[in-house]
Amino acid sequence: MNDFELDAAARTDVGTERDHNEDACGTLADGEGRAVLAVADGVSLANGGEVASQMAVEVLLRAYQEEAGPPGQRLYRAFQQANIEIYDRAVAVPELRGMTTTLVAAVVDRGELTAVHAGDSRLYLLREGRIEQLTKDHTAAAEKVRYGMMSREKARTHPDRSVLTRSVGRELIVSRDRLSQRLRQGDLLLLCSDGLYNVLEDDELARRCDGVGAEEACRALLDEANRRGTPDNLTAAVLRLTGPVPGAEAPAPAGLGTRLRRLFRGRSGSGAVRRPAGARSAPGR
Repeated sequence: MNDFELDAAARTDVGTERDHNEDACGTLADGEGRAVLAVADGVSLANGGEVASQMAVEVLLRAYQEEAGPPGQRLYRAFQQANIEIYDRAVAVPELRGMTTTLVAAVVDRGELTAVHAGDSRLYLLREGRIEQLTKDHTAAAEKVRYGMMSREKARTHPDRSVLTRSVGRELIVSRDRLSQRLRQGDLLLLCSDGLYNVLEDDELARRCDGVGAEEACRALLDEANRRGTPDNLTAAVLRLTGPVPGAEAPAPAGLGTRLRRLFRGRSGSGAVRRPAGARSAPGR
């Protein structure tokens, strides 16, 4: 379909309290109906965090273009290539010893999302007014939440929220999560660093992206965070699917049980029940 389009943009900002930016971001238009987005956040306690994040984005986009095969596989291999080059640079240059970074990257290929990430930069899906975090944070605090040892509310301010359990460039082979999901017309993807989501709650992220283009959404997110005061750098990359998604399947016909339940609800005056957002998978969890 010729009316299927991807509206994508990415912006990064130093914030209100830092004197340099260790975040990096980038986008790549890869033919009709396909785009790549990436966000990285260099570790500020390590030498060369700024170098690591910039390398992560640049190498990933370059390696993606050089790879062959399906877009999802290309992204997965490009992610590892970025890790290798950061690791090798840190070994070769004493001043950069120990540099590392988070990295989240996504490719949308005519409605099919594939994302790869390591660290605590996030990928969100906004669909029909609701927001869902697709990635899981690779931090000590997030692990405690998953094991039931800490509440999500306490994790937001806990010192371990910034202690990464995975990052790019730390080891020669990076352990990375991969997920895939079919998208729908009107869906919006938000990739961001912790400098943004630590200032704005999830519902506020969704509100700033609602009803606007990708570039305007990025500006609105960063401007609102800076208005409140941001102790960290902050970055947002946004992609919205406009027009009908190619190959999207029509909903399956309702079974007898579903039709009877709808009939019963209609006679009793009950309202319709909203279905949850589509399922996702993350191999290696």
